[in-house]
Amino acid sequence: MTTSTPTTRGPAPAVTDASAPTRAPGLALRRTALYATLVALALVFLMPLVWMLITSLKTYAGAQQIPPTWLPDPLSGYGYEQILNNTANPVLRWFLNSMVAATLHALLVLVTASMAAYALARLRFRGRKVLFALVVGTLFIPPTSLIVPNFLIVDSLGWLDTLTVVIVPGTASAFGVFFLRQFFLSLPRELEEAATLDGASQWQIFWKVVLPLSKPALATLAVLSFLTNWNDFLWPIYVLFSPETLTLPPGLGLLQGSYVTDYPVIMAGAVLASVPVLILFVLAQRHIIQGVSRSGLKG
Repeated sequence: MTTSTPTTRGPAPAVTDASAPTRAPGLALRRTALYATLVALALVFLMPLVWMLITSLKTYAGAQQIPPTWLPDPLSGYGYEQILNNTANPVLRWFLNSMVAATLHALLVLVTASMAAYALARLRFRGRKVLFALVVGTLFIPPTSLIVPNFLIVDSLGWLDTLTVVIVPGTASAFGVFFLRQFFLSLPRELEEAATLDGASQWQIFWKVVLPLSKPALATLAVLSFLTNWNDFLWPIYVLFSPETLTLPPGLGLLQGSYVTDYPVIMAGAVLASVPVLILFVLAQRHIIQGVSRSGLKG
């Protein structure tokens, strides 16, 4: 009887990828090119903001220099002094009017759009798809074609030359309904079914289950609605008449004279108009990215 002696084997040779050394430099090169492209695009988009801020810190003569200079010499707060001390054009009052109007408009859009979107996404009733198609169809109507009928409606309601006229119209947002409906469809139904088994009513499910899970979409819609109202220029021109009720976009147009353009004053007003928008975006950018990325998962 023969016995076989076990053979000892050394450690298995390491498998090396011959292409690894060549792949690493290529990956690093592509990554460097990507970052360089992103930095270049960021500079392109930031350049107008930087120029606006620099011009707002120049004197009137400094802003008129040809060729223009990048650094203000001397550094001056002339533009901001003119805004703060201008009694004929109360820029701070316009700023406050815009803040109130845009904030209340965004809140009303969230209320109306969230309830309508939930009904179209979760409730079963006859004509639901036709109604949703009609809502989406209104997005293709040019807003300028609705100025005259909307003007007649707000005139009959007595809202002209009040902040109500720039807050309430447009709160029934078709885009908001479409946007939130798509987000609600992406939420799992099992959560709502579990709440139903626990005895929750339809309103409790909407208020305590759906809305807390929809914070990214709600934050995104709130920011977009705020910006739409904040930047609105055409509609306030037609419905606001007195300087005390003007909002910031049409009010800033009054700072430009018929024959002379005071660039530091105009740019100072533009900086004032940009600050709330930039702060709002910085605070809500995480929710905006989540809301946009999740709102189109289901049709």
